[in-house]
Amino acid sequence: MKIDFVSDVSCPWCAIGLKSLETALERLGPEVPVTLHFQPFELNPDMAPEGEDTTEHIARKYGMPEAQIAQNRAAIRQRGAALGFTFNMDKRGRIYNTFDAHRLLHWAEVLDDEQSSTGANALALKHALLKAYFTDGADPSSHEVLVRYAAEAGLDPEQARAVLASGAYAAEVREREAYYQQRGIHSVPSIIIDGKHLIQGGQPPETFEQALRQIAGQR
Repeated sequence: MKIDFVSDVSCPWCAIGLKSLETALERLGPEVPVTLHFQPFELNPDMAPEGEDTTEHIARKYGMPEAQIAQNRAAIRQRGAALGFTFNMDKRGRIYNTFDAHRLLHWAEVLDDEQSSTGANALALKHALLKAYFTDGADPSSHEVLVRYAAEAGLDPEQARAVLASGAYAAEVREREAYYQQRGIHSVPSIIIDGKHLIQGGQPPETFEQALRQIAGQR
């Protein structure tokens, strides 16, 4: 079963969705073999290099009052904690462009293909980048930050630095972003199973488990 996980590293519901999906896959075990692929989506493709205050950005983009933003953050923290993911909202003061993070994730996918490592590099890097932003409050547009967390994920930091400096995989990331947008993906996380079954949002593990069992049964 192929799962395409369309997401952004600055999307809190993507962190929740990934942890929920992984919990569901653990419950299913080897009876449902899966390959997991991360596909790029930028929540803020036009974000300025210096980023923007997160509260101001959400208020402007969604017309949300500050009290509701605080309420949503509390709900996200609780959902994350229940799944073993730590959201430190006080550290995440700004939101940034994530295009280079997606280039690095594409490189990790290429490594997985070359090494036949069934997605291990990309998954480790995805976890590291979500932790970088949401738990550690780091800037995911910074090359130094990306290199540091690539190393934390077990990837070669000098190779990561070379990829970022060269602009490699920019065309591939743009092509994948366009592909999913043209197919109606305008919010994330969007989880596409076998290219035809869509689950959207940070669903609980039970929802993923039930859907995957049903799809596996149909196959």
